[in-house]
Amino acid sequence: MPDPPRAGHGFQQYVLFALMCAAFLVACTSVPPGRSAVDSVNLKGNDAIDSDDLREKLATAASPRFLGIFAGIVYDYTVFDRFVLDRDLQRIERYYRARGYYQARARAGRVFFISPRKVKVEIVIDEGHPTLVDRIDFHGLEGLPKAAADEAKRSTQAVLSRKQVFEEQKFSEAEEALRNALANHGYAYVKVQRAADVDLPKNLVAVGYFVTLGPRARFGEVRISGLGEIPEAPVRRALAIVPGTPYSRRELDSAQRALLDLNVFSSVVIEPDVTQGGENQEQPLVPINVRVEPAKLRAIHVGGGVQVDSIQTDVHVLGGWENRNFLGGLRSLTFEVKPGVVLYPTRIPTLRAPERLLPEGRANAQFRQPGFLEARTGLFTRLDGSIAPVILAPDQTTGPILGYRDGRVTAGLDRSYWKLYGALSHTVQVDSAFTYAGRLDPDLHLITISYPEAFVTLDLRDSKVHPHLGGYFSTDWQIAGVGGDARDVRMQSEARGYLPITKRVTLAARGTVGLLFPSNYGDTLEAAANGADLSDERAHWVRDIQLMFLRGFFSGGSGSNRGYALREIGPHGIVPQASSTLAKACDPNMPSGDSSCDLPLGGFTLWEASLELRFPVKGDLSGALFTDTSDVSDRKLDFRFNRPHLSVGLGLRYDTPVGPIRLDTGYRVPGLQAPADAADEGVPAKTFGLPIAISFGIGEAF
Repeated sequence: MPDPPRAGHGFQQYVLFALMCAAFLVACTSVPPGRSAVDSVNLKGNDAIDSDDLREKLATAASPRFLGIFAGIVYDYTVFDRFVLDRDLQRIERYYRARGYYQARARAGRVFFISPRKVKVEIVIDEGHPTLVDRIDFHGLEGLPKAAADEAKRSTQAVLSRKQVFEEQKFSEAEEALRNALANHGYAYVKVQRAADVDLPKNLVAVGYFVTLGPRARFGEVRISGLGEIPEAPVRRALAIVPGTPYSRRELDSAQRALLDLNVFSSVVIEPDVTQGGENQEQPLVPINVRVEPAKLRAIHVGGGVQVDSIQTDVHVLGGWENRNFLGGLRSLTFEVKPGVVLYPTRIPTLRAPERLLPEGRANAQFRQPGFLEARTGLFTRLDGSIAPVILAPDQTTGPILGYRDGRVTAGLDRSYWKLYGALSHTVQVDSAFTYAGRLDPDLHLITISYPEAFVTLDLRDSKVHPHLGGYFSTDWQIAGVGGDARDVRMQSEARGYLPITKRVTLAARGTVGLLFPSNYGDTLEAAANGADLSDERAHWVRDIQLMFLRGFFSGGSGSNRGYALREIGPHGIVPQASSTLAKACDPNMPSGDSSCDLPLGGFTLWEASLELRFPVKGDLSGALFTDTSDVSDRKLDFRFNRPHLSVGLGLRYDTPVGPIRLDTGYRVPGLQAPADAADEGVPAKTFGLPIAISFGIGEAF
């Protein structure tokens, strides 16, 4: 309780003190007389089922704590009730049976008084042996073609298979998978019944599915409801469901994805109407009901942010406007601007006061026309422009400062099919160097790059923001040389996987491979790696390094290897134009071990791998233990696994409406970085004198 105010403080202080006391008393709760509060609920003997899953089924729960510490403040105590505990023991046994443990018993509910008004509950569980699926029988598929029957069986057994623990939910999901597989072949009126014969002494179960196919159906009338101000014609075009064509559940799923890809609906539900007795017709027409909930067609976005790392600190604001029905026809038009300043030379860990403000900015505009050429293909065009400083070294504090202007024009086509997305486009990119302060190197010239690009993703995750189960795969191919200064082939592919350890704990993994094959640049990088003196061909050297900065691979940073700062992993060496961007001139004959000349060059071969264990902490706060490893080589097709650059670390995430805010600290493991005689390795920056890097961002690392 706060101390009372001293005499003479005046009436206002007494009023404030009274309000504080009242708030404290209102916030406090108490246990009813003669009753006890539940301090904790512990489970013992539950090896097969996670404790968190079981606690969600119980009415007896630990008293909630304010700020995770104080019980009885703000939140009411949970009052212990013996009869409620008895019912909880029955709930546990029922839940175990649903999970395939028919012999499980909640043997005891023990209550310990840890104070006169507070108890600790301990529940002891004897799980017994699981009941396994011994066989799966299908009845009623005899009239199907063999390919269709085999597909139906495979779909069912992908959910529930032999020797698997028999779970009621999987039993039901397998029935739905069987029904959908048959619906893909036109059987909209299929009926499926399931049965299970449990042999308790042997802990085995025989599963049977009994199928009544009904007639093969065709699509009937398509009814759309909930459109509001959204025009109906482009919606029907995206649906692409033609009455009279063979019925398919898969086609309905594709139609739902096509409507969501229009980005004008917050929800889409497509249901066949099989309640009108069509099973008695020879070729029934199935009416399709489409219910949509429109999203806002026009919006203005405003925001801002701060980024702090070992390279630079920037402060920026963000503004945008979008119209998802521009000129009708569900055409979308968006604009976004992101002006900001870099506080130079403020950075982690010194956090020096800024001496100069370096303006930076990014702007883009995008237009998309749905239903181009065919119902579900979109045409898009995009304009991007940016201006930003390029700070090459963490210790750069004085001298001229280099910047780049970047402009890009992109046009292409994209399409989704199920969970597969593909885009084919062409981009023309123009970059020019300038200086915020000091003299621009005379060998830095305008660079133009023109390349077609193919980008494909397969998203099998259960959630895009908080993935817990599934996988994600992407590949990006670019071929530069349709005009411009660069001729190359560039490929980067990534795979991510998510495995639930418990209901709230996730094991996530990521692997990335990148390959670059240039035909008219990059030779000076390989020559420099072999110790060649390139001072006599400086202009060619500068051009090579410019193109490598735009096309080459780098590693390190918050979305890469979190034990390193941005671009710290990869070939390092002399950058000839750095004589105009660093206070200390770089002599081409100077040993590359000089840190002022060990600058990132970019590489031809990239590999990265990450493993992360994500777990809850309290409320919206969660944590992660991670391991990152990666390398970038200065040679083509050169995977150097003897340079793992291994880092381990701890991260915190706080969930917000725009995604988790993420703070990661990575530690570079001694002896697991690169060979001691690797001359092209850079000298990574230390934070607070330790071999660590701190990264901050929004959204998971992968």
